[in-house]
Amino acid sequence: MNWQVSEEELEAIGQANRKNRIQLPDGASVPRIGQGTWNMGDMSSAREEEIATLRLGVELGLDLIDTAEMYGDGRSEEMISEAIKGIRDKVFLVSKVYPHNAGKERLVQSCEESLKRLNTDHLDLYLLHWRGEIPLEETVEGMEALVTAGKIARWGVSNLDLEEMQELQRVAKGSRCMVNQVLYHLGSRGIENDLLPWMSGHKIPLMAYSPLAQAGALRKGLVENEVVREIADDHQATPLQVLLAWSIREALVMAIPKASSRRHVIENAAAVRIKLNNDELLKLDFAFPQPSWKVPLDMV
Repeated sequence: MNWQVSEEELEAIGQANRKNRIQLPDGASVPRIGQGTWNMGDMSSAREEEIATLRLGVELGLDLIDTAEMYGDGRSEEMISEAIKGIRDKVFLVSKVYPHNAGKERLVQSCEESLKRLNTDHLDLYLLHWRGEIPLEETVEGMEALVTAGKIARWGVSNLDLEEMQELQRVAKGSRCMVNQVLYHLGSRGIENDLLPWMSGHKIPLMAYSPLAQAGALRKGLVENEVVREIADDHQATPLQVLLAWSIREALVMAIPKASSRRHVIENAAAVRIKLNNDELLKLDFAFPQPSWKVPLDMV
């Protein structure tokens, strides 16, 4: 792909992302591709580039930005506060609370601290980062109280497997969960056995983190795969764009890849225009088959 992108092409990419969106259960609209920020905000030398990358992403229609109090002990949220300065009304802002902070007064305190670091008066979505010792009933009650107080617009969960999602649905007001954020990419397909079909049946969107896999041997194996590269060539795209397009092929799946540079965020944003056909999907299924048995939920 030619990375000397014209203003007209950037506008076309932005239009494609602004049109290709998912509705949450309460009717809120979010992009198919958002922006993850894990490990961003840690290095002062990268701060200017990270801020510029996030702002460009918003311009390109990737207006969901995901973070967490865990990321850099709040440094990611602080960096994001600079990136969204003056454009907060254009951003769907997501943060996550540690499991040990997900009950009673500690949930309120964690939310307030995230809001302060992000320099905003509310979150558009607040997630339980993963399941801990605090009962789901207590977390849901606290989340609903934050909604009533106007501190968050809605809430969801992250890293919950099928049994935990079913338990959540049995909790009073647990059905108000807007999303489950889990690891999902072509090399990690275990959720397709049970969790993803269940969520689709209950019309709960899935937010895929690390949709391009973590840097290392696994990502290398995906990117260098002959089938992935062949499909990329056919679409005049990069292998990473094919992986990202694959991750959002289902109706209720969105993805939040991280971009470390402006070139990278353009690459991510342009992936929304890649439509994989049935033959291509079958080839990818053969190259990276879904497990035929239940496997533990992948987490990183």
